[in-house]
Amino acid sequence: MKQGLSLRVSQHLALTPQLQQSIRLLQLSTLEMAQEVEQMLDENPFLERTEDIAEREAFGLEQVDAPVSAGEQIAEAALPVADTVAAPAEYDGPLPDRVSSTSDAPADSGSGDEIESRLDGATPVEESWEGDGTVEMAPDDSEWGGDAPARNSGSGGDDDETASAADLARSPVSLQDHLHEQARCLRLSDEDQAALYFLIESLNDDAYLEDDLAELALGFWRLMHGREAAAPGIEELEAAEAQLRMALGWLQHMEPTGVGARNLGECLRLQIEELRNSPEARAALAICNQSMELVAKRDIKRLCALCGIDDETARAALAIIARLEPKPGRRFIDVERNVVVPDVIVTRAGRGFKVILNPDVMPRLRVHDVYANAMRQNRGGRDNGGEAGHAAMQQRLQEARWFIKNIQQRFDTILRVSSAIVERQRNFFMHGELAMRPLVLREIADELGLHESTISRVTTAKYMATPFGTYELKYFFGSSLGTETGGNASSTAVRALLKQFIASEEPKKPLSDNQLSDLLKEQGIECARRTVAKYREALRIAPANLRKAL
Repeated sequence: MKQGLSLRVSQHLALTPQLQQSIRLLQLSTLEMAQEVEQMLDENPFLERTEDIAEREAFGLEQVDAPVSAGEQIAEAALPVADTVAAPAEYDGPLPDRVSSTSDAPADSGSGDEIESRLDGATPVEESWEGDGTVEMAPDDSEWGGDAPARNSGSGGDDDETASAADLARSPVSLQDHLHEQARCLRLSDEDQAALYFLIESLNDDAYLEDDLAELALGFWRLMHGREAAAPGIEELEAAEAQLRMALGWLQHMEPTGVGARNLGECLRLQIEELRNSPEARAALAICNQSMELVAKRDIKRLCALCGIDDETARAALAIIARLEPKPGRRFIDVERNVVVPDVIVTRAGRGFKVILNPDVMPRLRVHDVYANAMRQNRGGRDNGGEAGHAAMQQRLQEARWFIKNIQQRFDTILRVSSAIVERQRNFFMHGELAMRPLVLREIADELGLHESTISRVTTAKYMATPFGTYELKYFFGSSLGTETGGNASSTAVRALLKQFIASEEPKKPLSDNQLSDLLKEQGIECARRTVAKYREALRIAPANLRKAL
């Protein structure tokens, strides 16, 4: 082999740590962003929250970590040029000003349900039917932005950690707490109380008991005797199962009606047993003993044959079943954990629309003044740690500045994309879904001078509050369908039109997919039957045979 030396010129793309962090923060949701901020606050001593409301002009990328004291300004002026950090190359163009408006968040409403105890024991149905048929977010210090309004300003005091009686009354009550409150009203032995407690804690969110009693018996026995005890015998397990079966009877007589059911049929039967004894109720009870698939398909002929009832009674029984609650625990689910917090708020402003960032999701961060000053005074690194320690702390200070700048760039990019969407979908904000126009990511990317992947990251898991509701930013993008005039119609507008057609149909003569396709053609929109079926399923609308009124 012959050794040689050669010179070669090549180009390659290198992602700096700051650019990598900027891309990662851009695709995070609001919740993930809050978690990232908390993690950085724990890890980086140079980051701190600030409750001071900075002036609007102080929120450019160049001024994001500007000092607030005179001494800090003098020290910052003495820094070398290398301490300044430029924004990533991906972001260019002027930054839109942040605009904010103070809006009162609706108070969480909730009321305690009256606890009823109907534990009279199980008796035959026809002989005994006598029934009558917040998570508060953190205070201001969790926000970031010049115009973020202070929270709980009406409290009139600094005692934010003390919960008032009204706040406690509005706090949601879980299904388990509601059942435990009823169980405490019963006079049961310690073992029976333990069995009832065990079953209550075994319920799922819908108030169903998914596991079989035989499987639960082993867990209950270990709960009573300890996990280190020897394996139980057959007689001990049978005794534990019998105790759980007795506790299940008490549980199924609690409120809400239908709690503790093992399947949908049993849940409906428990609710029907609380209704007034009538031929229709008895027919509904017989129907619930049959396969639920027949009920879902409304196969009246087979149900009449299996239950020995006439057609009219079967229809009345199915109407009763339709009014029952298939998920008794639904109203106890904490709705607040499913609440979507918008990143952008769109409001009317004269003849146009104003796009603002939601101040509640913007963290207020700054570089810690004391620590940053200490770093500057110890430039030589002669104290405590030497040059290596000083370099490490200088790196942490630089990371804090990068993080603050990348957070602001994230919100600026979201605001720019949202403003472009509002401008393109102006008709939607004036007239609703039917006025939505086709829009693809590339159109917004070309307009803003960004890459299409950047627009995709911005529009994922980011939400916009509009006069018509809160929507994900991706909602405003949709494919196009051809029209007779040669134009294009948005798939979102077509789905809204289908929803309108189905809402106005005759309940006894629902529209089939073919009829819906013909109606769209009358409107000048070419849409095949299969496409109509796909859109209908996306809207979670049942087919015509299941929408037909009895």
